[in-house]
Amino acid sequence: MSMAKKLFGSLRPDTLNKDRYPAFTRSAEEQYLQTLLTNTLSNTFYADQNELLAGAEQLHHEMAAGSPEFMAKAIVFARNEGFMRLQPLYGLAVLSMYRQDLFAKIFLQVVRIPSDLSDFLTILKGLGRGEGGRAVKRQVNRFLSLVSEYWAMKYNGRGRGYSLGDAIATAHPKPQDLKQQALFRYLRGLEANLALLPQVEALEQLKLTTDEEEQIKWIEHGKLPYETVTGAIKPSKMVWEALLYQMPTFALLRHLNTLQRAGVLEKQANVDYIVNRLTDEQALKKAKILPFRLASAFRQVEHPELRDALREAAELTFNNLPELGEQTAIFLDISGSMNGQYLEIGSVFALAMYKKTRGNSLFWLFDTEVVDAKPSRKDSILTQASQIHARGGTDMGAPVRKLIRERRKVDQIIIITDEQQNSGSPFYEQLRLYRSKINRDVKAFIIDIAPYRHAMVPDHDPQTFYIYGWSDTVLSYIAQSVQGYSPLVEQVNRMDLDE
Repeated sequence: MSMAKKLFGSLRPDTLNKDRYPAFTRSAEEQYLQTLLTNTLSNTFYADQNELLAGAEQLHHEMAAGSPEFMAKAIVFARNEGFMRLQPLYGLAVLSMYRQDLFAKIFLQVVRIPSDLSDFLTILKGLGRGEGGRAVKRQVNRFLSLVSEYWAMKYNGRGRGYSLGDAIATAHPKPQDLKQQALFRYLRGLEANLALLPQVEALEQLKLTTDEEEQIKWIEHGKLPYETVTGAIKPSKMVWEALLYQMPTFALLRHLNTLQRAGVLEKQANVDYIVNRLTDEQALKKAKILPFRLASAFRQVEHPELRDALREAAELTFNNLPELGEQTAIFLDISGSMNGQYLEIGSVFALAMYKKTRGNSLFWLFDTEVVDAKPSRKDSILTQASQIHARGGTDMGAPVRKLIRERRKVDQIIIITDEQQNSGSPFYEQLRLYRSKINRDVKAFIIDIAPYRHAMVPDHDPQTFYIYGWSDTVLSYIAQSVQGYSPLVEQVNRMDLDE
């Protein structure tokens, strides 16, 4: 790119956002990361599933044809650091059409559990690729060699999309021993030697009894996952209590209301157990629970001790976030298009970051107006997040304009938004004005939590950093960038797929 183009060509907007407001087009790599890290293909305020699917399909093919190496790294990053599933699997299916070597290299880094495999095969079929050919079958066989009894019970689900049995029937893997042979036969619905499969045998015995004590005996003997049990029998209070002590952390979080309705929380020992599980910092980290899941559970649960535990869990989730300094301005978009999950995510992120600031740092809410929220660094993240609500239109320039008017000097501006400005002065115009009048060295971090492919800031602004996604890793990235780390695209580019 010429120096003139770099300096002047990107200063003027070159596109329109969803609200027909002037915006910028960022690089294909930026757009691809945004799609992988934010697009779940569910309806949003500005776009329905079909529009999002069409845009994602175009971008996956463009990246596979033009930048397959970056695409492969971005897919792995989104699956493992961003905790996203559907878009990385979609990208993997497209990549298999262009670069089978890269596809093979990253397959097991993206297809992590049987439901990943099921969705991947469903996507392949939807793309008109059938079973995908020998290259795909080789990777499917690699995955099937890892299947355990636990996976067989939890994920097989014959009759719902591609089951493990369907995958075995399609790929024809060769069993490595008699136990695996029995497992493959069981998954295909064929007669199998269950004596070699004690967990599977426990499940089949569970299906044959209506006696509660017998049911609990087989559940505990086979360490049966709750999904398998609830699919096989209608759990009683005693059965739910037995399941409680075998649930993974994420499942426990999702079933708090169910456990309360079943009467399990009437026993204080059960409540104490749940509280200890939800406040186990290492278990939370291992479970890779997205922060907004805690906010959703907090909104739904009424039990006071569990609400306290969820408050503590949210604090622990962000416990290792580095300090963000004394001169940080955090701006949270509360416009109407942020209503729902976006604002739930954004509020948790914004408050978690504010707690890592010191001194004269700011926390402002904005739509077409700006409100100094003055949150507490001692009150819980979830309590304060539940009090933030969406309002009207969007003037992205308003909070920076207020900084200029009040001549407040900050070292970094962090804004959490879907970037759909529709009124007022452009954010980038106000940011440049702030740099010229107040602090030329201020860094701007834009956390974009929506899949719309329009930006407030052009490429080639070395002091502005874009971050996409919903996991707590985006907050760590900001803290690292404040200390001199590189933009997200560069970090992805430096990944080693062989590690």
